[in-house]
Amino acid sequence: VPTTTLSYVDASVGAKSGVNFGGSKNRLGGYVPPCAALLDSCFFETQECRDVSNGMAEMAKMAIMKSEELFELLEAHGPRLSTEKFAPRGASDRAPGRVLQLSIETMLEELAPNLWEHSLDRLVDFGHCIGQDLEMAALGTEHELMHGESVACDMAFMAVLSEHLGLISAAQLDRTLNMLRRCQVPLWSPVMTYDLFAEAVANRVKNSMGQKFPLPVGIGKARIVNDVSDQDLRSAFLKWQSLCSVKAGADDAMEVQAPRVQEAALA
Repeated sequence: VPTTTLSYVDASVGAKSGVNFGGSKNRLGGYVPPCAALLDSCFFETQECRDVSNGMAEMAKMAIMKSEELFELLEAHGPRLSTEKFAPRGASDRAPGRVLQLSIETMLEELAPNLWEHSLDRLVDFGHCIGQDLEMAALGTEHELMHGESVACDMAFMAVLSEHLGLISAAQLDRTLNMLRRCQVPLWSPVMTYDLFAEAVANRVKNSMGQKFPLPVGIGKARIVNDVSDQDLRSAFLKWQSLCSVKAGADDAMEVQAPRVQEAALA
């Protein structure tokens, strides 16, 4: 019975359970699919808004990888889904339920044929290539990140990398970054130095037997990419910093917060 937005669309759908070990995320665990998952979004009322947004990062992951409809719903409704904790505004308000439905359906489409991970070419790894190293490095610091927040930083970098490689347009990159901002998640962390980034990429190659980067190739479309050069990775890292750092994102953050203030006033 998931009681958070994160577990509702992520842990409750998959087969894995794990614990951190040796400074690594989910290093030890097992594959034990649940016989059933009972879902009730009313539990979200018990969460802080930051916790709700933390789970929305996993919804954004599936939107970017698999569903243009989900992407557009998060673009349109992201701020109020976070502040109102997915409570519908009336009997005709289908947005909260549709976001949750699409998030789970697209996750299942990816997980079910490869439940035991015989193939490591996984679109659901989007946000988890460098994000898990970031999450563990930030643990216990003043810049500590929740899981979904680390995933969001990873997704922002990978979107920048995709644009750098010519897989998406500048306009599609802007839409992707702005959609993530509207989900109220960070796109950058000062903990992610280039040294940590290089270490995270090396860990990805080691653990996944290759880069196997899931990258967007459109809105709601993606593919696995290998053999990205060190120069391209460095260039994308620097561009990610320039676009998504706290200073660079200050004006964008104000734009995101404005509709939240307006919606709160109308509530």
